[in-house]
Amino acid sequence: MNRNGFVPRILAVPAVVGLALLVLPLVALVGRVEWSTLWGDISSPEALSALGLSLITGLIATALCVLFGVPLALVIARSGSRTAALLRALVTVPLVLPPMVGGVALLFLFGRTSWLGGLLGDWGIQIPFTTGAVVIAQAFVALPFLVLALEGSLRATGVGYEQVAAALGAGRWTILRRITLPLAAPGLISGVVLCFARAVGEFGATALFAGNAPGVTQTMPLAIYTAFNGAGVTQGTAVALSLLLLITAITVLLLVRAWRPEAQR
Repeated sequence: MNRNGFVPRILAVPAVVGLALLVLPLVALVGRVEWSTLWGDISSPEALSALGLSLITGLIATALCVLFGVPLALVIARSGSRTAALLRALVTVPLVLPPMVGGVALLFLFGRTSWLGGLLGDWGIQIPFTTGAVVIAQAFVALPFLVLALEGSLRATGVGYEQVAAALGAGRWTILRRITLPLAAPGLISGVVLCFARAVGEFGATALFAGNAPGVTQTMPLAIYTAFNGAGVTQGTAVALSLLLLITAITVLLLVRAWRPEAQR
């Protein structure tokens, strides 16, 4: 039997073109790296500041996504079909929304002229254009990755083992801790890894909501953008940081693949 199917061979031509469209820009990026000065570019004070800020805020944003995303995924997975479809659509919106629009929306929510921003201002709390704004922007764009990955894993495992545990007298928290989450662990780990990678690579919403202040809100993507506009770090550092983000993305893909159930067979 033909295990490769019966796809017309001529389709290999546009497939190769599509693959080249994805791969060649990355090859061009690697080709522009100054390997002799790579370590110096990455270890410059400006680059280290942007790198450190990206990692710290990315980790905090990922922690927030786990705190709020796991319960949300559980609610979606265990809701009826109509409720789940509505909640899933709402969660998916940040994925299809242009990041700049997300930044504007966050600014309108937390800005001084909004009801929430005014209330926080009365308490002496200002969020826009602070490091906290970076974390919120990253969490806003990264949360759907964790929720959708975990919700899909929860639906795949079903509720059969939970029903057996409940029949044997286990409580809801025991079932969640000992049955539900361990069975959905591949989806949870994949979601966390993708969430962190998306948070570290966030640009648009951060630029509008948090600004681009070095050492305060300037993450790696913003440092790269600033360099290619003739300010801040050098272009050599921008290329080096771009390579670092590329390596991070590849590492994330490898980690996600390693946690897929079919990859462990």
